[in-house]
Amino acid sequence: MITAGSAPALVDEHYEIYGLCVRSPVPLPGRRLSGPQDASLDLAWESDEYFSRVRRRAPLAPGGVDWFSHVHLPDGADYLVWHDLFEFVVSRNGRSIACRQLKNGRAEAFQTYLLGQVLSFAMLRQGIEPLHATAVAIEDVAVAFVGDCGLGKSSLGASFLQAGYRLLTDDLLVLERRGDRYLAYPGPTRIKLFPEVALAVLGHVGGDPMNPTTSKFVIPLEEGQMATEPLPLAGIYVLRAPPATARKSTVSIRPLAPRRAFLDLVENTFNSVIVDAPRLQRHFELFAQVASSVPVASLTYSRDLGVLPEVRDHVLRRCAR
Repeated sequence: MITAGSAPALVDEHYEIYGLCVRSPVPLPGRRLSGPQDASLDLAWESDEYFSRVRRRAPLAPGGVDWFSHVHLPDGADYLVWHDLFEFVVSRNGRSIACRQLKNGRAEAFQTYLLGQVLSFAMLRQGIEPLHATAVAIEDVAVAFVGDCGLGKSSLGASFLQAGYRLLTDDLLVLERRGDRYLAYPGPTRIKLFPEVALAVLGHVGGDPMNPTTSKFVIPLEEGQMATEPLPLAGIYVLRAPPATARKSTVSIRPLAPRRAFLDLVENTFNSVIVDAPRLQRHFELFAQVASSVPVASLTYSRDLGVLPEVRDHVLRRCAR
């Protein structure tokens, strides 16, 4: 357990998260693997001395450390720091991540940053292109929701949880092509919600605040609330804000042509920091293939929690067809 201002009790476990086998010295919210494993990614808890050496090679912007800073190091690694929370170094090949907790870091926040923003750097270095999405399991297929921050992807995911469906991932979605379809991989066993949303939709507020600058909570999910195996992706919904003239209860779903779907998927990449030519080529090729293989539709509804059951029912009916 990691508590603010203290070093963690180190372990040595393997977890499956986003289809990766992650070897970790600290507990992670993912499916624990047993027996000998070949890790796709190794985590290491490093000292202040280690990161002091890194910082001497990492010229940050004038005026000190911003809320978030990223520096591409001379050896090809990436240095990431969230002021007073955590700092990380992602190796050039994306196979290892060095971690350190700062004074205001908390366990749930560490897991959220590590398994979101930080892990996306490692994935890109390994040639894996993640989407910014929430996905749910409906019977034996997955349905994903993408869109700008604040449009309610996690809230809609929570609505499916409320109705007894399982969450597949919240915040980051990894796809892998298998024949003529795409598999969507499970993420960490948690969901991020504002407390008023958690209370209204799930009926309780659990977990801990994500960081000192937001009221969002990181809420752990129980066994049975998470899908544990990759599922075929049956559809993607692009969440859009409703026009000011729309009626409060209006739910609109419109299929998107592959060209429009491609542009929406490109806009919803999880990591917009790495923009080198090989990454951009892989990025465009993947989303062009997904847009032509998976049904993509726009989804518009008022940002009213009371409308979520109706939105969920629309999605379920389309999935059944």
